[in-house]
Amino acid sequence: MEKLPNDPAILVSAINMFLRDEEFDSLDALCYCYNRDPKALRNYLQNHGFIYDEKQKQFKRFK
Repeated sequence: MEKLPNDPAILVSAINMFLRDEEFDSLDALCYCYNRDPKALRNYLQNHGFIYDEKQKQFKRFK
């Protein structure tokens, strides 16, 4: 993948896949590779109903 998708649902799916399959050991490492600011990415996804679970290293929908 050359760049991360813009659509929030597809973006969450891609990030969670990368972290689950251990292609990246952290969200920060993934963001660094794709030249994205981790804080901005978290804020963008939070504004679209997703929150990052540090313990499980994945984005989840708000309940």
